[in-house]
Amino acid sequence: MRRIRELDALRGFAVGGIMLVNTWQHAVHEPKNGIDWTIDALFQSRFYPIFSLLFGISFVLVLERAGRWVLVRRLFWLLCFGLLQRVFYSGEVLTAYAAFGALVLLPASFLAGGLPMVILGVAAVVWTVSVGAGPYLIPALFLLGMALMESRPSGRLLLPVFAVSALASALLTAAWTTNHNWTVYSVAALAGATAYSTGLLLALRTRWSAPLSAALEPLGRMALTNYISSTLVIALAGHLLKTDPTRWWVVVITVATLAVQIPFSAWWLSRFRYGPLEWIWRCLTWFRRVPNRLESGRDQNRPLPDPGVS
Repeated sequence: MRRIRELDALRGFAVGGIMLVNTWQHAVHEPKNGIDWTIDALFQSRFYPIFSLLFGISFVLVLERAGRWVLVRRLFWLLCFGLLQRVFYSGEVLTAYAAFGALVLLPASFLAGGLPMVILGVAAVVWTVSVGAGPYLIPALFLLGMALMESRPSGRLLLPVFAVSALASALLTAAWTTNHNWTVYSVAALAGATAYSTGLLLALRTRWSAPLSAALEPLGRMALTNYISSTLVIALAGHLLKTDPTRWWVVVITVATLAVQIPFSAWWLSRFRYGPLEWIWRCLTWFRRVPNRLESGRDQNRPLPDPGVS
């Protein structure tokens, strides 16, 4: 199966943003300072929607390749990863992803794709935001991601969607700073997530995309490894975060972690097909040892441009 490199880069972007927000959430927030306001207005709740959407997209890719029973096994082992992660990090989301994937995405995979799935996904997102059901935004975005993957919208929509969502995010975020309404904030965050996603996809289609792709694609291909290792860093740095009134340790820890993860991911994937935890996950899913070491630079399992993304 060919990898969609743009989705790998987008996943890497989301992993980096989630690292920043998760680190900040474990710091003290009183009295609020400029770092708090910046993260709250520009980053908080902007990255997990991207990751959730990508989870729904990946679900369709695996479904097309391997079928539902393989997906059931993948979700089961993802649940196990989450339970192990919970030993040192109570804020993990892997168990929720596994549970919602089994309860929502598996049944939805029996429905007809196309426009009906898009309508269902949009309706689910609108409902969860309107009633303030925050945790249920995850399965709603799963459905929307599945719908987008099955309908394959034209790449020509990227620029107008970026322009509209960026403007909406700016206006709604400004409105939230005055009324602090949770619904306004949620819509602003979703608009921001849309603007970040489409903006990055547009940037990846320019002549200057090579450095961006080189940094983000490996990070995204090893998303499970990088997400779990970043939460381990946060757990170990808990004392620094809780005793720093300036919040600069949030920035330092995030930048330092990503500065290690990005080159390490690139180095690892120059030698292996899958990241360490991704390989274990794959072996457990298939109940056998999956070859991992690359035999040559022309290995067919390396990511290739996907002709379906235009």
